[in-house]
Amino acid sequence: MLLAQITDLHVREPGNPLAGRVDTASFLDRMVARLNALLPRPGAVLITGDLIDNGSEAEYRLLRQRLAGLDMPAYLALGNHDGREAFRACFTDLDYRDAGTAFVQYAVDLDGIRLLVLDTHEPGKPSGALCLERLNWLSERLGEDRTTPTVVAMHHPPVPVGMPRMDPSRLLAGAERFKELIACAPNVERILAGHLHRPVTVRFAGTVLDVMPGAAHQIHLDLLGEGPLSFAFEPPMLQLHAMVPGAGLVSHKVYAEPSDGPYPFRGG
Repeated sequence: MLLAQITDLHVREPGNPLAGRVDTASFLDRMVARLNALLPRPGAVLITGDLIDNGSEAEYRLLRQRLAGLDMPAYLALGNHDGREAFRACFTDLDYRDAGTAFVQYAVDLDGIRLLVLDTHEPGKPSGALCLERLNWLSERLGEDRTTPTVVAMHHPPVPVGMPRMDPSRLLAGAERFKELIACAPNVERILAGHLHRPVTVRFAGTVLDVMPGAAHQIHLDLLGEGPLSFAFEPPMLQLHAMVPGAGLVSHKVYAEPSDGPYPFRGG
């Protein structure tokens, strides 16, 4: 199984670019083309939140149109820019959402990898939350299988990463209990997140937290927190996750825009 991950699409309607200059929908079109062209082709794509920018049904309808071009299934998570009710209204036909919970959380078996998707959306707040119901759901799912390699996907990182302008909007409510649950599940190979619009890796609760850049724009890396929160046109990336014998889950970061090459090495 080759699982691709992209994040933070922030899709907006035509004629309404983000910050007056980012046509996020066109960036998604390029990402879809890149995913379809990969060899070997991923079996599925995980999108870790901020699917759209203003939480509207119109944006979700546009998102559906753009994702229809994917040659593989997409599994969606919600972020702080999403809207749970608008999402449900536009994706009523999803066959993987757990009907036993009001939140957009679900488990999927992907040919050797178990994917658990969490809903950290907290209406009206940039930070994330996992209430008791969502945490109990995770506890039950983790308890069902302690052996299959498992990926936990969520939008908000559960720990600070040294970005003073972004750390206050991480996962706040429920973060300590989440850490306890992950620490008791040794088969969790990776926690995948977005939100930061930066590539960040950190050890967490006995596993690895891996945060991906956005599909369009990135957040300027400011480790001092002295300037305003700003975005930058650094290259978008996607990530490919594969189970490799003798290594476990291996993650490869890939630039969304194709580069010149490849050129064979020559000489001795």
